Amino acid sequence: MFCLIKSKSFFHFQTWRTLLTAVRIAGSLLVAFTPLLSLSAPANSTGSSGDQVVVVYNTRVPESKAIAEHYATVRKVPKDQVVGLSLTKEEDIKRNDFRDDLQKPLAKLFADKALWKIGSTIVQMATNHQTRVEWKPTTSKIRYLVLCYGVPLRIPDDLSLPEKNSEKLSEQMRRNGAAVDSELAMLPLIDEHLPTYGPLGNREFGATNIWRLHPTNGILMVARLDGPTPQVAMHLVDKAVKAETNGLWGRAYFDLRNISDPGYKIGDEWIRGASEVCRRLGFETTVDENPGTFPASFPLIQVAYYMGWYAQDVCGPFARQDVEFMPGAIAYHLHSYSAASLRNTNRSWVGPLLLKGATASMGCVAEPYLPGTPDVAVFTERLIHQAFSFGEAAYACQAVLSWQTTIVGDPLYRPFSREPDELHMDLTRRKSPLLAWSWLRLVNLNLAVGRPTNDAINLLEQLPLTKESSVLSEKVGDLYAAQGKPSSCVHAWTQALKLDTTPQQRVRLTLELNEKLISLDREAEALDYYAALLKDLPDTAQRIIVLQKAAPLAEKLKKSGEAEKYRAELLRLAPPPAK
Repeated sequence: MFCLIKSKSFFHFQTWRTLLTAVRIAGSLLVAFTPLLSLSAPANSTGSSGDQVVVVYNTRVPESKAIAEHYATVRKVPKDQVVGLSLTKEEDIKRNDFRDDLQKPLAKLFADKALWKIGSTIVQMATNHQTRVEWKPTTSKIRYLVLCYGVPLRIPDDLSLPEKNSEKLSEQMRRNGAAVDSELAMLPLIDEHLPTYGPLGNREFGATNIWRLHPTNGILMVARLDGPTPQVAMHLVDKAVKAETNGLWGRAYFDLRNISDPGYKIGDEWIRGASEVCRRLGFETTVDENPGTFPASFPLIQVAYYMGWYAQDVCGPFARQDVEFMPGAIAYHLHSYSAASLRNTNRSWVGPLLLKGATASMGCVAEPYLPGTPDVAVFTERLIHQAFSFGEAAYACQAVLSWQTTIVGDPLYRPFSREPDELHMDLTRRKSPLLAWSWLRLVNLNLAVGRPTNDAINLLEQLPLTKESSVLSEKVGDLYAAQGKPSSCVHAWTQALKLDTTPQQRVRLTLELNEKLISLDREAEALDYYAALLKDLPDTAQRIIVLQKAAPLAEKLKKSGEAEKYRAELLRLAPPPAK
């Protein structure tokens, strides 16, 4: 009961445990946006251990083995479960080579090492009460397969390989290409000789029990430690462990398209559902409803969670060098070719997001069609609310496997495994700067269940940490702004700017503060803040925005020298289009 704080009016905020129960009870919005969402208490916090993992590296890529050994050390994977195979060094692997060099050797290794035992199981058919025999693991010591940098990413289409009944598939599905990860997820059913053309249904889609995601149910959770460089791949597990220790904190950003086309609307619904899960579970949440992606000038701040669509290549604020990903950040951009290659630094999405600091991502290696992509609302609810691991949430949210999705990041990463109240007390004992985020989430949880805004303001203003934290001071300003109190808002944001702001937080605070200052006829102060921001603002897109605001304001205040300087720089950075 650590968060009982009394003011002169003797209000109190509810505790973490009480709040999370209240969120579950009041979860109608979550149900509306998240199919198959379970609102029962999280019962999946039992962590998976390294002995449930097999790690695979490419013996022809020296860095691959180093990454495998580092991961095995961090996650305590048994040495005999770290396996080297001789594979092509390219990201593409031919279907026959996939079968002979990767798929069959792994299945044999699992059997030889008694990691699983395949036997016959009687399966009840859905219709006519018929049964059939299915060959799959009857016991399994493992649940996860981790592929390391250097293991091929994609199986290209090879329509020269005939397959019975493939002609019955629609033209779009008459393909046998797949992500290596997604194909290997069906490895428990290798003796079923499954078709390679088209996707296969994921029988555990929407699972709310982590133990359903198991080889004995026909699914192996496959993810990869990969990225544009070996160094990026190497440190994915380190960032995951750091977030497990300290919590995943920061802000959540969701980029919708505001689309009504029935064929595409579901993509917006998934992302909107994910945003609502984050909002109701206490994240500071930003939702963009514009058709385009976030503009390049958008101040993307302290990112813990990002989901959006629909641009082919990384763009907007994510193309800048100063993306502020928090430790453990999860980022996903929905596009048909978002993971066409993981080696690119400025093409597609998954590679660049990891390079800029994301800890985990998902993407498609080839055209999946929208229903064949992950349902990110299900993913978000399972990950945050039910404390699934990244791998568990990723496989619970896919309707199909043997298809185009690759999962990049440590599948054991479980960012919400610790009880929030226990984590809060731990951060307090360690005097961690992340404690401010724990208080912020607590405030947002109270607001999400209907506590008065005044109570939130009173709590934060009494909290000594608020005077030291730009995150909490900014929140006080936000709450005053929501109440229509610009003077109080200006005071709070001014205090926040004097504290530990990040570069992008400073941009956003300055822009928002100046809008309020101008509305209060304090334009000279606003111009001073623009001038201070421009002194060390390198980003061209953001600099143009600030100059466009500062130049006319300087003219209005009859500061012709400043106005002329700003106009000249604008012409240099953004000259008018040629006639």
